[in-house]
Amino acid sequence: MSKPNLVFIFADQWRLNALGYAGTPEVRTPHLDCLAGQSVNLVNAVSGWPVCAPYRASLLTGQYPLTHGVFVNDVPIGSNAVGLGQAFADGGYDTAYIGKWHVDGRGRSAYIPPERRLGFDYWKVLECTHDYQHSFYYAHDSDIKQQWNGYDAMAQTRDAQEYIRQHDSSHPFMLVLSWGPPHDPYPTAPAEYAALYDPQKLTLPPNVPPQMEAQARQWLAGYYAHCTALDQCVGDLVATLDENGLAENTLFIFTSDHGDMLGSQGVHHKQRPWDESIRVPFLLRYPAQFGVSRRDVPVLINSIDIMPTLLGLCDLPIPATVQGRDFSAALEGACDPSGGAALLACFQPFGQYSRQKGGREFRGVRTARYSYVRDLCGPWLLYDNKTDPFQQCNLVNQPEYAAIQRHLEDELNRKLREQHDTFECGEAYIKKWGYQVDETGTVPYIP
Repeated sequence: MSKPNLVFIFADQWRLNALGYAGTPEVRTPHLDCLAGQSVNLVNAVSGWPVCAPYRASLLTGQYPLTHGVFVNDVPIGSNAVGLGQAFADGGYDTAYIGKWHVDGRGRSAYIPPERRLGFDYWKVLECTHDYQHSFYYAHDSDIKQQWNGYDAMAQTRDAQEYIRQHDSSHPFMLVLSWGPPHDPYPTAPAEYAALYDPQKLTLPPNVPPQMEAQARQWLAGYYAHCTALDQCVGDLVATLDENGLAENTLFIFTSDHGDMLGSQGVHHKQRPWDESIRVPFLLRYPAQFGVSRRDVPVLINSIDIMPTLLGLCDLPIPATVQGRDFSAALEGACDPSGGAALLACFQPFGQYSRQKGGREFRGVRTARYSYVRDLCGPWLLYDNKTDPFQQCNLVNQPEYAAIQRHLEDELNRKLREQHDTFECGEAYIKKWGYQVDETGTVPYIP
């Protein structure tokens, strides 16, 4: 069998439970629900450093943030890693990237030259924007800015469909489609999708405090509208693969860079250690290898593991610069290479999670059942996610959970030793990498 094509789609800030198949029928995601019924569903997928640029840099290099240097937003990758696009190009693939990049760190609207694209050839990209109805990009080797027509995710999807249709079948392709929504601003989804959601009729999770209920309803209505618009984009892409006879031998993945708190625990946005922030969808459809029946796989795949797993599934060599683990055999029933725990980290509180807004450095682990997190002062959070799925009862330092806490602390220390992380104050990393930050600890970005 020839090597599979790869379509890797990821949204920005789409949390796991904002999907019908994941247990929230109020959000309308019929195409993703259908896809889930045909896919390997990685039910414990985690975004271990849940913020935009650190996730993306790990996706594109297979390295930890303290290796590639992108532990805050708006800084460039600082390692000599073999990039995701280059690894696939070296394996005989044509490579394409469409949408949001956010790892160049030299201006959110600046042109990114070919030598900084980590091996991607076909290129319609902007570093970062969240103005979805007035969104720009650079195409290929031109430094002339162009504008997507209408809602950018839909225009980007149409471009991806055309790439698939026009691709020369003599080579396999690897296509990455990176959407900006459902990241806020929430009220900017197309009107026909916004009309589907009445804030007053939405059910809030029990961990949203009463004083945030009104605001959370507004957030959720707009957020769900974006999700439903993107769901239609997924349906269009799947249909294009089917229509062109490519579905059987195409590895089709849908995931997200991290989640969004949306009022849960009384907070907003990401960078938090709670499940709304760290747990992400991860659907993998590959009919030629896995068939078309849903199969839930409980492995604890993390952001750093995606690159080596994709290469493993496509039977390509994994570069020596990669630090993540290949989970491809685990999808067939082999042991979970995570050892049963995924690392969680905030290396430097910044931006929406700055110290002034309650941000703190943390390290932790998420297992299939428990979440354990400590900050610089010591143990901070411990949840039994089986008995307490909304993480409302913090069990840290309670005597009856002492043995469990010690075990999780040992797991955390093992993870930290693996990446030589001594868990220092964020300012120490800022100084080491020579980044300039403002009074909130944030690297100021260039529009």
